[in-house]
Amino acid sequence: MPLSEFGLIERFFTRQKISHRSTALGIGDDCALLDIPDGYQLAVTADTMVENVHFFAGTDPQALGHKLLAVNLSDLASMGAQPLSVTLALTLPGVDEGWLAQFAQGFLDLAAQFDVDLIGGDTTTGALTLTVQAMGLVPRGQALLRSGAQIGDEIYLSGNVGDAGLGLKILQGYACPHPDSALSRFHRPLPRVATGLAIRQIATACIDLSDGLAGDLGHILKRSGAQLKAKTIDLSGLLNLKGLNPMVPPKNENQLGACLDWEALPLSDDVLAYVQETGDWLLPLVAGDDYELCFTINPKNAALLPPECHKIGVIEAAGGLRIYKDGVIQSIKTKGYEHFS
Repeated sequence: MPLSEFGLIERFFTRQKISHRSTALGIGDDCALLDIPDGYQLAVTADTMVENVHFFAGTDPQALGHKLLAVNLSDLASMGAQPLSVTLALTLPGVDEGWLAQFAQGFLDLAAQFDVDLIGGDTTTGALTLTVQAMGLVPRGQALLRSGAQIGDEIYLSGNVGDAGLGLKILQGYACPHPDSALSRFHRPLPRVATGLAIRQIATACIDLSDGLAGDLGHILKRSGAQLKAKTIDLSGLLNLKGLNPMVPPKNENQLGACLDWEALPLSDDVLAYVQETGDWLLPLVAGDDYELCFTINPKNAALLPPECHKIGVIEAAGGLRIYKDGVIQSIKTKGYEHFS
């Protein structure tokens, strides 16, 4: 007899025991119940993965379960939030019990690693589509945002970039002598939760790298530039009232720019070998799925950073993104991945 919706949930997604103290009620009722401690805010994110858009048909289901959860935990990490719980919605073309068993194992093993409770969700039939909503806790007023970077701040990465992009190249036919590491980074990224918590009171702005370093850093520049512009306008009005001349903001719609140092980018030997062989030095800047944290700090706080963090550049007043490579500073115009474009 084929499994019903509730039988599917019971068999594959209720082996996990509720462990987080904030989970008052998990799977089994119309809603879950969460207790939010005093002095904390709830960080909430959601992400959807669609077959043949975000992953290839035939992708290992255990790796897929891992990655689906990992990308959402990465969002929480970028806000400096401690993961709390998740909901899971599955749209399935049919009930394949072997596929579901492996998918659930990949998903729940990573959930156990980060002490995350699966507290509910939904199942329905249709083209294979997987959605997670993830929730985390962050002390009130301490969440890391994209909008706090300042001129002179240093730019850091939590780890290597380009490996997941190389993994995708391998799946598309590139012959890499040592493919396992890059393929692992593509299929099984590890969210930098510990790093996000460690930099929560140090970083001025932060984002996780899902769509490529150039594009995602561009989001920090845009949001921080808009914030700087708003503050400049407020200050301008105050100074005018006092008969003083206000500072003139940079003439760029993003207000802020950045210059990266190619030699400082943390690149694996496999990525360096790919760049040397193909000449495609843009790969580490534009390829997605790395899920490292890119963040900015005041230089005086550099000594407080965890050892895995690498300085790669600086925030500047001149708008746009530039890179110093081979003794020359050149502009980077490439954007990250965008749906519907």
